[in-house]
Amino acid sequence: MTEMMKKLQKLGIVPVVVLNNADDALPLGEALVKGGLPCAEVTFRTDAAEESIRRMAKAYPDMIIGAGTVLTCEQADRAIDAGAKFIVSPGFNPKVTEYVLKKGVPMTPGVCTPTEIEAALQFDLDVLKFFPAEPAGGLKMIKALAAPYVNVNFMPTGGISAANVREYLGYSRIVACGGSWMVNGALVKEGKFDEIEKLVREAADIVKEVRG
Repeated sequence: MTEMMKKLQKLGIVPVVVLNNADDALPLGEALVKGGLPCAEVTFRTDAAEESIRRMAKAYPDMIIGAGTVLTCEQADRAIDAGAKFIVSPGFNPKVTEYVLKKGVPMTPGVCTPTEIEAALQFDLDVLKFFPAEPAGGLKMIKALAAPYVNVNFMPTGGISAANVREYLGYSRIVACGGSWMVNGALVKEGKFDEIEKLVREAADIVKEVRG
């Protein structure tokens, strides 16, 4: 496991952030830091993603800021140049995976089948995103996949919430869980960063409760 993944493992939950306005990046970053989860996976689904990563990385250099939903090498370049410290993709794209790894940046591609896991193993990856977690079978499916692939750990994302994150965190083969419930898009849009900070703190407390 890379040092970056070990840091994410200590945090336990990675807030998955969708930002439509880069002006929200700094107050959101502040809420994450104050709430006790100084990390973010900023998804490349919006035009504001690149600038949001750049601003957040500059203002909070100690935060672990990554880029999610990276589908192309060009997006990977933009994310890394903006300051992303890790790259996440929803599925397994060998071209993008190889490209990012050759740049020396941690890459976590998405998988949900044995075939995809075996393809990822060709790149010596030992931490893989399991997506979409709940629709694809949840923790039960992760445990079934983990059994034959004894050296693979998972970062499940998709349908994880405050209601079910405890069971995921309790399984030793899960590095961290990706979730967006504490950084709800409506709260960001309405500028309710105090509420976001509260939800982030509650999420951080769940990690402490489960993992000590």
